[in-house]
Amino acid sequence: MPTTELSPRPAPPDAGTRTAFLVIDTETVPDGDLLGKVKYPGEALSPEEAVARAQEEARQTSYTGSDFIPVSFQTPVAVCVVRVGNDFSLQALTCLDAPHYRPREIVKKFWFGVEFYTKAKLVTFNGRGFDMPMLELAAFRHGLTLRDYCQRNRNRFGGNHLDLLDWLTNYGACRLVGGLNLLAKMLGQPGKMEVAGDQVYRLVQEGKLQEVNDYCMFDTLDTYFVFLRTRVLTGDLSLEQEHELVRRGREFLEAKAADLPALRQYLTNWTDEN
Repeated sequence: MPTTELSPRPAPPDAGTRTAFLVIDTETVPDGDLLGKVKYPGEALSPEEAVARAQEEARQTSYTGSDFIPVSFQTPVAVCVVRVGNDFSLQALTCLDAPHYRPREIVKKFWFGVEFYTKAKLVTFNGRGFDMPMLELAAFRHGLTLRDYCQRNRNRFGGNHLDLLDWLTNYGACRLVGGLNLLAKMLGQPGKMEVAGDQVYRLVQEGKLQEVNDYCMFDTLDTYFVFLRTRVLTGDLSLEQEHELVRRGREFLEAKAADLPALRQYLTNWTDEN
């Protein structure tokens, strides 16, 4: 019996003219004032003291020694978005509220964008476990309306949000040891470089918000390129189409490096091994 080779789905007639995906990553720091009010009322701790105490308590209860404080006490200091066309091409790269990076403005601008691109699917890595709950709580704090988002994203399997970690682990059936860094390096992307997530709080304390947003931008780009490879798995792209999109994405970033100098570090560490 003759075999038929599977081919990717044909692109729609208006391919590349509509934003179809918003690839998102965030960085946060603990809200020391809120921690003091909720966990240590009446103890007159400074925000820094409340964070230090909560981190020590987290280390004592974590089997890995992590000092990460739960999402309910986190506030955003970086939200970066890659806007992607319905032909999967990289259309735009933005770190919200640059160069000020004010938490309230970051949250407002993020949800305004989500409501504006109401038909675009959100793409994250562990977004269901962290990024989106954090941003939803931030919207709650600031009294923002998320009408379209709430109607379209509260279905785990049929909503308008693709969490790549959730998808690659068969919805939590297995662990993905190495995470986004592993997947990015599989593809020859930079993955983790000089900054890691456990350094963000210290960098913010030192006033290095730009470095934190650069790190967030790198993770967002890694998420985009991992997303492309998952679309090869689903048959939405052929490997040849993905390679062409990666090539065009690199050209986009090279042109953008004049406005975003940190991209030079990303490009320098891009090995193209794949």
